[in-house]
Amino acid sequence: MDGDIHFGSIAALGAAYRTGSISPTEVVRASLDRIARLDPALNSFITVLEAESLAQAETAARELKAGHDRGPLHGVPIAIKDLIDMAGVPTTFASRAGSPRMGKAGAALVRNLKQAGAVTLGKTNLLEYAYGAVHPDFGQTNNPWDPRRTSGGSSGGSAAAVAAGLCFAAVGTDTGGSIRIPASYCGVAGLKPSFGRVSLDGIQALSPSLDHGGPLARTCADAALMLEGMTGTPIHVARADLAGLRIGIMQHPGAETFLQREVQAHFDQVIRDLNRAGAKVRPIQVPDLERARDALIAIIEPEASLIHRDLLRDEPAGFCDITRAQLEAGFGVSAVDYLNALQLRERFTGEFQRVFESIDAILSPSVPWVAPAEDPPVGGEEGAGEMMYSGVYNLVGLPALSIPCGMTSEGLPSGLQIVTRWHMDERALSIGLALEAALPFDKQPLQVELQSWARRGHRNPWAGNC
Repeated sequence: MDGDIHFGSIAALGAAYRTGSISPTEVVRASLDRIARLDPALNSFITVLEAESLAQAETAARELKAGHDRGPLHGVPIAIKDLIDMAGVPTTFASRAGSPRMGKAGAALVRNLKQAGAVTLGKTNLLEYAYGAVHPDFGQTNNPWDPRRTSGGSSGGSAAAVAAGLCFAAVGTDTGGSIRIPASYCGVAGLKPSFGRVSLDGIQALSPSLDHGGPLARTCADAALMLEGMTGTPIHVARADLAGLRIGIMQHPGAETFLQREVQAHFDQVIRDLNRAGAKVRPIQVPDLERARDALIAIIEPEASLIHRDLLRDEPAGFCDITRAQLEAGFGVSAVDYLNALQLRERFTGEFQRVFESIDAILSPSVPWVAPAEDPPVGGEEGAGEMMYSGVYNLVGLPALSIPCGMTSEGLPSGLQIVTRWHMDERALSIGLALEAALPFDKQPLQVELQSWARRGHRNPWAGNC
């Protein structure tokens, strides 16, 4: 089978199914073979559901042949972050604490995807309980563009699997950038929808007032199909007309400390392309934006500690040292600090409402740098830099999309973030479609290099960083 099928669009795959030129069973078998060959270098999957996915593919093939068409995701191989319940499948949370937990009914979004006919290849790796650290027993997910680097967190397994062509799309979660950061590092599209757009039922919470579920895919069109499948509601996304589009370039205090030269150059090229296309581009500011991350942390820490209180008491040794320390630290956040953070969130919400009175979208880099060797600690200075552009949009619940916008001289992708007003997720995707056309990104990770890494046994070169 043509290897390029793994990097085709969901729409193209669906068209091939419906003409009979290829079957879901063939594609799923090829995807499972690709996982077996390449994932030892990536460590993107925790659980591969070989028998289950082949059975789902055979069902999809029969249904399509009989004229029972469930829609664009019918027979499409996808993956689920291993923080999300699936009926009859263990959830590990990439932890030894409270793990594994056998799913019963499965998460609402998984049920919706199954109803849409998607085929689940397996459960993907993540930072432990999505809280910013690698558990050494599970290891870091490595970057398809350079396996010596991280794929990002916490949804790094989902991003790497999509980027390497192991699946056509995947599900992630995002509490402070955990979809968009891996999307940027791996060169894929990642959407954090508006808060509440995707049901969190059946997803292990980290910080319930900040958690979001969303899709990772190779293009905005595929991300839109995944969002439709995850929510069970029809979505229409057409490419936006950039002419006349009002774009605000968010000015982030402290960006000069972290922003890499080539990431800045890619972003500057986007601005030039927008100006040439007739967009109305201008800088914008939000007062005290530098306080957003501290407010985010003041909310995450106590909420996460409360959620894991009993598990921390009963199985403290099951957590990685860093995760355990973060959970313990959350009990020290005062009620006053937590309430101050909630007040600041209300203030930022009002400021963004004001901003969106005069613009259609906010643009920034997704992350100020390309993929590093390891994921920086959440509470440190580098963690602050990594979440510089992303965390505030969890705080206020705006839809935020990362798409690739260039390759550095090291052969690593950088990301562009597109933010639109609340409940206008489709608008973010439509602008993303237009910018994808202006900034074509058709490169693929080096399969030969990944196979070489796999043969040399480099599964977890950075494991043990806890």
